[in-house]
Amino acid sequence: MTLYSPNALKRKLAARQTALGFWLSLNTIAGTEIAAGAGFDWLLLDAEHSVHDLESIERHVLAAHHAATETELVVRVPAIDANLIKGLIDAGVRSFMYPYVQTMEEAKLAVAATRYLPAGIRGYSGSTRANRYGRDKSYNATYADDICVIVQIESPQAIGNIGAYGKIDGVDAMLIGANDLAANMGHLGNTAHPDVVAAVDKAGDAIIATGKAAGFQFFDAPTARRLIGQGFTLAAVGGDINAMVRGTAATLDALK
Repeated sequence: MTLYSPNALKRKLAARQTALGFWLSLNTIAGTEIAAGAGFDWLLLDAEHSVHDLESIERHVLAAHHAATETELVVRVPAIDANLIKGLIDAGVRSFMYPYVQTMEEAKLAVAATRYLPAGIRGYSGSTRANRYGRDKSYNATYADDICVIVQIESPQAIGNIGAYGKIDGVDAMLIGANDLAANMGHLGNTAHPDVVAAVDKAGDAIIATGKAAGFQFFDAPTARRLIGQGFTLAAVGGDINAMVRGTAATLDALK
């Protein structure tokens, strides 16, 4: 008996199927529940650029689960912190995004933090939400089947390491962080600069060549369609702040 259905996001990415995602930055439980019920394949709870602690993330896990869909909640952690990741998995998180992964050591640690010994360094507890408080007797043998690890490519150095990252067992996807990539290339705030566009395309091709899923975060439909057409499958195509800013502006403009 398990608490969660199989990780549909992990399986979609392995099958090279497009997975549409929605970014959550506002730290509202109702917002997470609403987004989880909208039909997206995955949600990204941003604990890097939003104010979160272990308890608040746990509440979002429960809110997403309460929506009773197969939408997967991915948590972007602020850093590769094995102690934080251990607690998040025990609280029910099973999909992680790691920002600004620059080296092989960091990429390997991102995976190791999610695995028990001898495959990793995750501390063991026999009674957590992850294993249904000890009721799921199959958990120790099968838990890795549903752990999803996504590393972010956000600099020319990281682009150069894509081939090596692709050889790490346990890395499921690489998502290109275009904003930080642009900043690292000297084009802060300008992801549309031709050099940045070319770098995103080059990185995407390199990720796909490794057999891992390639991801992006662009909230305009033309760019999203173009990248999906190029083979990107981990597609963050909208977000709560973006939707609220656009929606409030559109409502106001329609009545002026």
